[in-house]
Amino acid sequence: METLEEPPPPPLPVHLVLALPRPRMLARTLEHVTALGVKEITLLHTKRVEKSYWQSPELRPDKIHQHLLLGLEQARDTQLPIVTLSKGFRPFLEQQLPGLLSQRRGLLAHPGMPNACPRNINEPTLLLVGPEGGFINWEVEQLLAAGCEGMHLGPRILRVETAVTALLSRLF
Repeated sequence: METLEEPPPPPLPVHLVLALPRPRMLARTLEHVTALGVKEITLLHTKRVEKSYWQSPELRPDKIHQHLLLGLEQARDTQLPIVTLSKGFRPFLEQQLPGLLSQRRGLLAHPGMPNACPRNINEPTLLLVGPEGGFINWEVEQLLAAGCEGMHLGPRILRVETAVTALLSRLF
């Protein structure tokens, strides 16, 4: 059995809020963001998230744990991320978001935002990524009104797993 003599790589200073993706995509995304160093993940229900996704076996604690471990192994990391499920957008907006933003810069990744994604910010950040098809206008308006800054990754529309990886790489 191999032992680690070095400390794990430093975590990214980010809490990722991810609209719940399709189950297959969720598995890959959890592995990728864990390998990149994300230690706090909230899976969020939004208007464009299929309700059936919440019944997926991929959301069982043992399956989530399995995907997180695969990401840790890939990165030679030892600190397991904390994953929270938030099945209501409005309760998240009213009850969780203010606390999450109190110590972090809120960045809303959404196509069509006027500002490009910043680079190498290295500050505590709350990164919000919508579902396939993006957040609906009302959700975007509410998140911006709550204090999040809108940003985009360019003219291409990306799949969630690609967008999250690109965002984390560019931001940190």
